Amino acid sequence: MRGLEAIDPYISAVRRGPDLTLGLSDTALARRPAGTTPQAAADSVAALFAEAERQSPALRRAGRQAMLQAGFEEVFNHLDPYSRYLTPPEAQRGRERHLGASDLGLTLAPGRRGEVTIGAIVPGSAADRAGLRRGDRVTAADGIALDAEDMDEAHAVLEGPPGSSVLLSVRRGRRRVDVLLTRAAAPQLSVTAQVRDGILWLTLPLFSATTPEQLDRALAETPPSAAPLGIVLDLRGNRGGLLQQAIRVADAFIPTGTIAFTDGRHIDSRRQFDTSGPDLAAGRRLIVLVDGRTASAAEVVAAAIGDLGRGVVVGSATMGKGLIQVLVPLPGGAQLALSWSRILAPRGWPLQMLGVLPALCTSNGADATARNIATLGTADSPMTVPLARARAARAPVPGSEIAALRGACPPAEGREADYAAARAVLEKPELYEAALAR
Repeated sequence: MRGLEAIDPYISAVRRGPDLTLGLSDTALARRPAGTTPQAAADSVAALFAEAERQSPALRRAGRQAMLQAGFEEVFNHLDPYSRYLTPPEAQRGRERHLGASDLGLTLAPGRRGEVTIGAIVPGSAADRAGLRRGDRVTAADGIALDAEDMDEAHAVLEGPPGSSVLLSVRRGRRRVDVLLTRAAAPQLSVTAQVRDGILWLTLPLFSATTPEQLDRALAETPPSAAPLGIVLDLRGNRGGLLQQAIRVADAFIPTGTIAFTDGRHIDSRRQFDTSGPDLAAGRRLIVLVDGRTASAAEVVAAAIGDLGRGVVVGSATMGKGLIQVLVPLPGGAQLALSWSRILAPRGWPLQMLGVLPALCTSNGADATARNIATLGTADSPMTVPLARARAARAPVPGSEIAALRGACPPAEGREADYAAARAVLEKPELYEAALAR
């Protein structure tokens, strides 16, 4: 009920003893019993919502949908950052995103001074055909200004039904252009593969429903002889997707072991995800590139490969989004996204807030990166102690400990130096072996 105050500040809702009281300014409008069962409480709230709407012009102008959203936001303010109410349009966009049904072929990334930039371009996509490039600044979409302070909203503006279009205002240097992109009616290529300098570079800027199949095909089509130094799996800027997609991507590289656990209050939220097939990369040396924008399902992949000693994680601390939401459908097409469980890495530490720490940190500058490479896998490595503490952490991890661990390798946007660091490790097998988790 207090959520209505965000729309009409003259509305008040208080609980006195067994009753809920609704007020407008200094006048009590209605009183209903709080109820001793969920249904009784729901009936009382519904009656008070209706009375508040009848009495308040501001609520009537806002509409019932805004009232519901305000109410749920008040509830979720006391829970976690990811539980939320989704309006019918937001829920529809989320369904399309999970299905990989519509795509522009680009991902966004925060830039300098609050700017939104293009983080990656999918070859052959609408964005690629329009000549957009990584690093271009996107100032607006369909006239809506984009702000790096709210990247979720920036991505949401780009989403829409297949076949629809969006007008992007893009700056490159001093030049400004408007580009009209049409969303694809089918999933775009979400895995790009390139052999360069004896290395197979696999880039996953996003997860779609077909990402695991595309990855399997890329691995099958590049034999070890074509890339003798190994594989680099680039997850920088990947905001994640469905957990099952992450499990299948990790499974392509890990022959045996547990990829992840989930844990929550309800017994059904506690699950264990084990490998189910052979290592499609045939044991080739593997580097995983991550940055501060690597999130959710992408963090699951990086954590599993690092924890199980299947590869070496390079880059910076990741975002730290390690909660699973269940979607509860509501009448009219809206949904509730409720956090159901937390994701735990194979060694038992939580991804939420902590994120994935790399074995080789590149976010502290060139000199620090060089020192890290020289001491990789030894007791003198600047990441040895933070990694050990992170892997020993158990939920809930104190905020001070999270800050200290992430401070060892602050989250940062991916950079060209990441490529050089990955190559340096793959070119020296003894360095690579020393860096693997034991």
